[in-house]
Amino acid sequence: MQVTRRQSREWAVQMLTAADLNPPENVEEFIVSFFSQVNSLDKEDGGLGFEIDGKSIEFAAERVRGVLAAKDELDAKISSFLEDWNLSRLGTVERAVLRLGAWELSNSDVPKAVVINEAIDLTKYFASSRSRSIVNGVLDKYAKES
Repeated sequence: MQVTRRQSREWAVQMLTAADLNPPENVEEFIVSFFSQVNSLDKEDGGLGFEIDGKSIEFAAERVRGVLAAKDELDAKISSFLEDWNLSRLGTVERAVLRLGAWELSNSDVPKAVVINEAIDLTKYFASSRSRSIVNGVLDKYAKES
């Protein structure tokens, strides 16, 4: 089975969450290390059920590079859409998903509705279903202004 863009986004969220908690000194080494760990899990567990290809890795890596390079700008814009909240009060996963979604809205050819839907699904998968309303609201406002 081939890796989907959803799986690549899941990897991107995992990397962005890790980078938020422990910022990497070298982003490229960080990405290589992450995928080395994913590959080792694949071998240890008898397979992930899909074949990791360079296109899938690059899809995730492009998003991680982009988000980390524009983190301060993304955070400022995201913060402007948070009502009665501070970005630092959000969970690490929610911040990662919001940053990824905001970056994709501004820097990819993926339709805005797809970006927002993927972000909501990632939030439900990695965080709580209650967090989806924050992610949906912020990214909807972001999409309207971008």
